[in-house]
Amino acid sequence: MRAIVYNGYGGPELTTLAERPEPSPAGGEVLIRVSAVGLNPIDAHQRDGALRSVARYAFPKIAGNELSGMVVDVGEDVTAFRVGDRVFARVDKRLLGAFAQEVAVAQELVAAAPRTLPLVEAAAVPLAGLTALQALGPSHLAVGRGDRILITGGAGGVGLFAIQLAKHAGAHVTTTASAHGDALVRRLGADEVIDYRTRSVSSGSERFDKVFDLVGGTTLDDLVGSVEPGGSILSIAGPLTPGCLDDQVRGVRRLAVNAMLRIRSRDVRRNARAAGVDYEYFFMRPDGAGLVQLAVLIDAHELKVMIDSRFPLEQFAEGYARVESRRAKGKVLLTFSADVETTTTS
Repeated sequence: MRAIVYNGYGGPELTTLAERPEPSPAGGEVLIRVSAVGLNPIDAHQRDGALRSVARYAFPKIAGNELSGMVVDVGEDVTAFRVGDRVFARVDKRLLGAFAQEVAVAQELVAAAPRTLPLVEAAAVPLAGLTALQALGPSHLAVGRGDRILITGGAGGVGLFAIQLAKHAGAHVTTTASAHGDALVRRLGADEVIDYRTRSVSSGSERFDKVFDLVGGTTLDDLVGSVEPGGSILSIAGPLTPGCLDDQVRGVRRLAVNAMLRIRSRDVRRNARAAGVDYEYFFMRPDGAGLVQLAVLIDAHELKVMIDSRFPLEQFAEGYARVESRRAKGKVLLTFSADVETTTTS
């Protein structure tokens, strides 16, 4: 079967389309024939080795984090799925392997794809949708009715889901976006939009109870003064904080990693603490039950899925480039069907 393979850590030249052995499902796994996969910034980070201190790969390594497709076989003890089911999944983050024609995935990470969504488009949901769902949920920001939340970078894949989920929870939503993304984020529910190209967040009078930061960098430094004392900043783009990798590292190594993260995040945590604000970095976790929640919202027409562009598998390099350009408005997909044309919104 064909698969997108990393041949080492580094740039795009180390990623190739290669033939790999077809997998068979082990006990508790479903074998999925892939219709499409979603591309995300984390795919480029995994390729270039930014996360090698957490997860080291043996090369060649099949890439990829999320997919949609059809169940073609099941292993022993699989009771939730059968051959022919339309499904989507965020695969085990330690294993990767989604960017292949067939993928074996643990059944607890798989869910029935939304009935009202083309199967190809369902590949846009798992990683970004789960990230937004978990970030805004009770274990982290616990966004609820009346909360004033700022979502930075709202026109990206995670941001578009987060805006809709925050509105669904009853929050007043402000987001940052360029003039080009303004209409899109408003259409999906943003109450206020700050054009980050014309002013900073702190230069305005807005005050927020909670912030979901998708941008990091100098933008994160600017946010602290606009959060009410007792408020929270949750980031997927700023410095990592102790504990955020506990599900990926074990034993003595966990202690060493947390000590390193404590040092690297010291400044941002200190600045937040001085303002009476909590700062935390967040990594989503694969979760089939969460995908069921997202599918219910999609089928109820309460959550829209926005596609930026689609590229056939053979044009994977162009897909990666689109994601890394940071100009994508919504999700970038790679399709495993030769009859799907490349389309881009801008």
